[in-house]
Amino acid sequence: MASISNNEIKRIRSLQQKKFRDESGLFVVEGEKMVAEALASAFSVEEVYKRDEIGEEAMKRISSLSTPSPVLALVRKPSDIAPESLGYFDSMLSEPGFYIGLDSIRDPGNLGTIIRIADWFGVDAVFASHDTVDIFNPKTVQATMGAIFRVKFHYVSMPGISDMILSHGGKVYGTFLDGENIYKRKLDTGADCPVMVVTGNESEGISDEVGSLVSDRLFIPPFPADVRGSESLNAAVATAITVAEFRRRTI
Repeated sequence: MASISNNEIKRIRSLQQKKFRDESGLFVVEGEKMVAEALASAFSVEEVYKRDEIGEEAMKRISSLSTPSPVLALVRKPSDIAPESLGYFDSMLSEPGFYIGLDSIRDPGNLGTIIRIADWFGVDAVFASHDTVDIFNPKTVQATMGAIFRVKFHYVSMPGISDMILSHGGKVYGTFLDGENIYKRKLDTGADCPVMVVTGNESEGISDEVGSLVSDRLFIPPFPADVRGSESLNAAVATAITVAEFRRRTI
């Protein structure tokens, strides 16, 4: 049986904290399916630890799960996760495309689910404000169910990327309680110009700064339309409904 040193265990456990993920450029992936997805992706897998090789006790010590999986991997973050300049996206945004924008999403589960939504609906990329929760947070990674390895994701200035999309003749959509009914509104789907759908913070919604750059305000109506129960929808649920409607218009 292969051994794993205490220092290596400490190093792996430290990656549960963003500070050490940032310092090392590594994040943890757990589970047979997830590790298989990482190995099949363009991501660089630095190390793989198997329960059968290091022992159950060691696997418990390096895992962040209540029930450790049979395999865990250390994976390197992509180099373009947070480009220094928005100019990096100029060529991409000069072409038609469909994007999700995230304005201060704070819940790891919400972010992971939104990444899965982006994967399911073939979104070209996800842009997130710098204060959005870390996509490499272990809870977020698990919630993506492998979609993290297929979806292009970047931390950016949300006002900056919104302005860039508009300057390229595109549209920035956002959901608001005073917006127009999404089911009755004409929508640009990204087939002819760059389009971004923005999802706001779980409690505060879309910030005023980003909201001022939203070219089209949408509203997801409740049913019946004149009876409103819940105050609002969960951020990931609202994203799924909105993106699904945009994609439906392309059928």
